Amino acid sequence: MITKHKMQELQELAALNGPLCVGLDTDPSYLPESVIKAVGSPEEAVLMYNKEIIRRIAADKSACCCKVQIAYYEAMGLKGMKIYAQTLEAVKEAGLIVISDIKRGDIAATADAYARAHFTGDFETDIITVNPYMGFDTLEPFTKYAAPEKEGKGAFVLLCTSNPGMTDIEHQELKNGGLLLDRVGSEIARINTAYKANYADQTCGPIGAVVGATQEADARRIRDAYPETFFLIPGYGAQGGAARIAATLLDKAGGTVNSSRGILCAWKKAENLATRREENSLSLADIADAASANALFSKNDLLNAKASL
Repeated sequence: MITKHKMQELQELAALNGPLCVGLDTDPSYLPESVIKAVGSPEEAVLMYNKEIIRRIAADKSACCCKVQIAYYEAMGLKGMKIYAQTLEAVKEAGLIVISDIKRGDIAATADAYARAHFTGDFETDIITVNPYMGFDTLEPFTKYAAPEKEGKGAFVLLCTSNPGMTDIEHQELKNGGLLLDRVGSEIARINTAYKANYADQTCGPIGAVVGATQEADARRIRDAYPETFFLIPGYGAQGGAARIAATLLDKAGGTVNSSRGILCAWKKAENLATRREENSLSLADIADAASANALFSKNDLLNAKASL
């Protein structure tokens, strides 16, 4: 039976390596034609690119985890799902925490099947993302895997997301006061409190919250409202979220700040690769080097912003 849940492990890795989460939302269209041609197929090129990025960020200690968005792999069919499984394994073998961005949310036996699919078997992961907006009974099939006898798996529950349309639902006012997102936050806190007896010496709960770095007006309030909840913070980088907003969310129990396209597509803006881009002669090493350089830049950008608070 384990004594430390996965969210605690992630919190400790973030303290060691910095708060960056590298998003491996690797669509084949993010890769130059020269790389796909050299490798032989879009699917294999994605896998090789993922592995090269993982190897570099693990060696550089520029990130604490990787977030793998399953949709990009589902879109590649059966080959894509095999690559998804191999990517999860590569992250774990590198000594990093892997987050599967699956955003599942369903009822009863269906939710239980989703939980088994992603916490056991071919697609086993450390932490998943879940959507609570069908009701809190949909969370239990996932959160029960946070128990010590089930290896202390983690879940990030959607709380305050990074998309503009989040105000359509998450910012709706309740009749008894407060916003809908506050009701979700209270449920996350309740679940974590229930697990305190199992993990008395842990500094965060096994259930975290997704809080976007694009909602500056919410950042300080949400961080103060849930001081013991570890955050997954999307929106930094390509979505326009500022490091200063992410830094606010990294206070107290902390969090991990995701960057996907900013890292995956760094080769498109790298000045030293301008000639190779024009000649369509980029290699896998070229684009992986650009990705790892951007990861190091992002780590330092986030740490500097946090230090300036």
